[in-house]
Amino acid sequence: MKRALFILPVALFALLIVAFGIGLTKDPSVIPSQLIDRPLPAFALPGLAAADPGFASTELKGQPRLLNVFASWCAACPQEHPMLTSIAASGVQVYGIDWKDTPAEAQDWLGRLGNPYHKIGSDPTARTGIDLGVTGVPETFVVDKRGRVRYKQIGPIDQTAWETILKPMLDKLAAEA
Repeated sequence: MKRALFILPVALFALLIVAFGIGLTKDPSVIPSQLIDRPLPAFALPGLAAADPGFASTELKGQPRLLNVFASWCAACPQEHPMLTSIAASGVQVYGIDWKDTPAEAQDWLGRLGNPYHKIGSDPTARTGIDLGVTGVPETFVVDKRGRVRYKQIGPIDQTAWETILKPMLDKLAAEA
């Protein structure tokens, strides 16, 4: 009996070591999205100004699209912005959701940096962001022809992410029947 009492803490310690070891093999920056391979949640967002059309989730069907969630107050968004501008200049339509922001501040921010977005929807209450599972900005979703989410990029898109993940995925999805 004494021997079993001695082995129990050692066995528990060994289990903890194994659990921590498995945890160290995981990439902490990867947060799986519950939306992967599921339809994009339905939304219809107004534009930043009364004259701007905004857009609805139904517009993201027909060809693969990038849906970028950004905000003027976001510290990482200015780092990502030149890459989004380059992507848009290459002919990829990038849709944007201005998250937890005022339309006036977003318009000012885009006025200073340029607007890479094909269309922008304003989400000041974050309702659409909640439906998308947004945890912070910037986040970018790859949406396929049928309007299903195929990938979620957390954090700024850089050249490496564009060339190794997003562009190949968009090309592959465009080639699918």
